[in-house]
Amino acid sequence: MSGYLTRELQVELGGHAYRLQALKDLQQYDDPDQVAERAGISSAQWSLFGHLWPAGRVLADHMCAFEIDGKRILELGCGLGLSSLVLSRRGADITASDYHPLAAEFLDINSRGNRLPDIAFHALDWPVPAPELGLFDVIIGSDILYEAQHVPQLAEVLARHAKPCAEIVITDPGRGNANRLSRMLIEQGYALEVQRMGFEPNETAPYRGRLMTWRRY
Repeated sequence: MSGYLTRELQVELGGHAYRLQALKDLQQYDDPDQVAERAGISSAQWSLFGHLWPAGRVLADHMCAFEIDGKRILELGCGLGLSSLVLSRRGADITASDYHPLAAEFLDINSRGNRLPDIAFHALDWPVPAPELGLFDVIIGSDILYEAQHVPQLAEVLARHAKPCAEIVITDPGRGNANRLSRMLIEQGYALEVQRMGFEPNETAPYRGRLMTWRRY
């Protein structure tokens, strides 16, 4: 990966070992062609996509036993793509998406590193309609509620790309924006189920982290 220092992570999930190429640290930033500037991503935020965060691991673990038969699945903010890799290994119909300009390259690297087929990828800018992306039975995401301004954008993305009968699964470490999204999804006809859990090793109750599932029948 030109311009960046990376490291390899080993993750055990569902009886399989996954190799992930990730950025070495949060200081990895190289933008000689002003790609970050054009995308509106600050130097402080640029490297966030390239790490495996606790919420991402929780979502990927949940996908190990998630019902996939006959379902078209979209991952939002895929980052390194661990959940998409898990679903791809299981034979799911999975499309990964992210706004970060490097996400597709890391997804390809990690797919090849795990001897998996290429995963469909869409560079998705939430405020911009993408009718070519189509509709999905399931939409998943991890730690995608970290900015309040993104919540209504996310609600619109879900409205545009969820089928009439759909399931939304989001893992969130407790950033404070989940209740607002839930109110918007309830207005769209969803019912919410919440499972509180620890996202960090040795974490004890009461847990801030949540696995949230919204279903619309």
